[in-house]
Amino acid sequence: MLKHLSGKLWNKGVWANGSDQFRPCLYVPTSGFHNGKAHLAPRSFFGVEDFLDDDNSRPYTYQKEKKSKNPNKHISFKQRTGAYMEPFTLDVLISKRFVSASLTHRVTSKQVAVAGTNSKDIKAVLKSRSDIPACLAIGRILSERAREADVYTASYTPRDRDKFEGKIRAVVQSLIDNGIDVKVYLD
Repeated sequence: MLKHLSGKLWNKGVWANGSDQFRPCLYVPTSGFHNGKAHLAPRSFFGVEDFLDDDNSRPYTYQKEKKSKNPNKHISFKQRTGAYMEPFTLDVLISKRFVSASLTHRVTSKQVAVAGTNSKDIKAVLKSRSDIPACLAIGRILSERAREADVYTASYTPRDRDKFEGKIRAVVQSLIDNGIDVKVYLD
C-alpha cells in the first residue's frame, strides 16, 4: 500500500500550496520497505534517536549505553561484587581552609554521613579549621554520625594526587579509633 502510494506521488508530483506550480516529490526510497531496517529514520529536534539504535536491536530507546571497546573482556568476580561486599566508601577532602569527610553508599550513591569544619556547629568550637586537631574532630564526628546510620565498615582509596599521610591519615585513624572499621587500599 505504502509502496503504491509513494509510486503515485513520484509519478504525479506534488502541487505547491496556494500556487499553480508543480514540484516533483523529493523523497526517494533507496531500497525496499520490508527488508527489516529503517532507512532515513527521523531524528528528533534535540538529536536524540527516538526510533532505532544503530544496530536495530532496541527500538524506541532514548539513551544509548556506552559500548565496551573490548566486548569479550573478562570482568573479575571482585570487580562485579566489590560494590556489594564493601558498600560504603570514605571520601576525604582537605583544602587550605577546611576539612570535610563523607561516607557514601557505592550502589545508590547516597551520602550516609557527612562532617566538615565548614558547618556552623563545628566551626564555632575549633581554633583552626584545617589543622590536625580539626581532622581528628572530623573523624570523631563522622564516626558518631555513621554509627547512628548503622554503618560500621567502610573502604578508602586515596585519590591519585593524595598521599596517605598527615591530615588524611589523621581523619582515617580517628575513624578507626572511634569504632568504624576502615579498609585502606593503597596502590
